[in-house]
Amino acid sequence: MIKKIAVITPGGDAPGMNSAVRAVVREGLIRGHEVYGVYHGYRGLIDGNIERFNLRSVSGIINRGGTMLGTRRCPDMKTKEGQGRALANLAGHGIEGLVVIGGDGSMQGGAVLSRAGIKVIGIPASIDNDIFGTDETIGFDTAVNTSVEAIDKIRDTAASHDRIFIVEVMGREHGFLALSVGIAAGAEFILAPEAPLTVASLSAELNTERYCNKTSVIIVFAEGAGNPFTLAEQLRASVPVEIRVSSLGYIQRGGSPSARSRILACRFGAHAVELLSENRTNEVVVLQGDAVTSIPIETCVNGVKQLDDKLYKLAGRLSQ
Repeated sequence: MIKKIAVITPGGDAPGMNSAVRAVVREGLIRGHEVYGVYHGYRGLIDGNIERFNLRSVSGIINRGGTMLGTRRCPDMKTKEGQGRALANLAGHGIEGLVVIGGDGSMQGGAVLSRAGIKVIGIPASIDNDIFGTDETIGFDTAVNTSVEAIDKIRDTAASHDRIFIVEVMGREHGFLALSVGIAAGAEFILAPEAPLTVASLSAELNTERYCNKTSVIIVFAEGAGNPFTLAEQLRASVPVEIRVSSLGYIQRGGSPSARSRILACRFGAHAVELLSENRTNEVVVLQGDAVTSIPIETCVNGVKQLDDKLYKLAGRLSQ
């Protein structure tokens, strides 16, 4: 059996990461492993910022947003020198298994370590929900709820003043968050990197009778779809309604995780340790339907998750 395992949270934080860390630590200890925490992501792994944990090390964190382990961006992890130092620090502590909790970049780093001989299990945690092979990532549900609550409040002001609001949400490369937020908030339009609209087509739609008769219009705009302020300026030239822009920013990442995000994190964390205990490694824990299972880490990092076209079309039909 793998004796020593560690848990790390590289890359961007997501609500529910602490719940996953807690599950990994406690499940690991219950199964007889020594469990270590790596502080400050891959930067801490390269610098040797590693601490042995006990049951009380993760007390009182299940309800906290962010990550108690901390995180850093770490370009050095892409270099041979940085990778060598990370491997040396793991070997120095006798750590054989590493649970990597994070998004696409974190999984890429985990794949690099797995090719070098470290037994890696990935846990997808990202508000973007863009990890291939899993229906949902830790933190996604919380970010959707946070964004929808904010848009509901913006809608009140929009309706009071007969305004169009362009609301920017996160999603540099994919529109999974924008799509779920848009359909849940009843947005009239959803703009995503995978589904852009031209200014001409959007202007034409906004000038049709069905939109002219509305007291408010919400356009959910994924950050990777362009510049919302530029779009607003272009629309003002042809749409005779006041247009405002609101960027939700980092409030989408913070805050206490939802019950769903916490439960998913607990299931993912426990399953990751179960895999290591069975000596099944170099996999990523995923949710497929109602089942928590796993896929090879190479399949995960080389795949591209596709936006649900049927859901996108449904959002458009229901926004009439």
